[in-house]
Amino acid sequence: MPDLLVRKALLTDVDVIHALLERYAAEGVVLRRDKKDIEERLENFRVAEENGRFLGCGAARHHGGGLYEVRSLVISPEAQGRGVGRALVEKMISDLESGPSGWRLFTLTTTPAFFQRLGFRRVSIDCFPEKIWSDCHCCPKKDRCDEVPLVFQRG
Repeated sequence: MPDLLVRKALLTDVDVIHALLERYAAEGVVLRRDKKDIEERLENFRVAEENGRFLGCGAARHHGGGLYEVRSLVISPEAQGRGVGRALVEKMISDLESGPSGWRLFTLTTTPAFFQRLGFRRVSIDCFPEKIWSDCHCCPKKDRCDEVPLVFQRG
């Protein structure tokens, strides 16, 4: 996608991020995020656009100790299968690589093959107690989780 731009999210992106997240939260694909939560964590978000048109977003949340999580990764239906998700995750990795060493990027996903093609490997959920403490306890699927834990780590 030669005209694809992946950039840091701006305050003016909050409404469109929220709308797309709501669509997928209603389907149980991602956890619901309110606008205030998006605004407070805006620095975590990257957005993808093509010729000024919003195509998707994703966030890399820092849990502390060099542990980051891919979350709220959603692509508009008309842009799926065009490399937008890959570009967003690769941008997260690139941003982490430009900072301090010793980081890990993980995800819990129902689409493990997508992440494995990007170099993520399957691990035990026990590797991420920070995630359990912060989100899993309030997830509607907590007692029937269908997500696969994966991690990306250089070296």
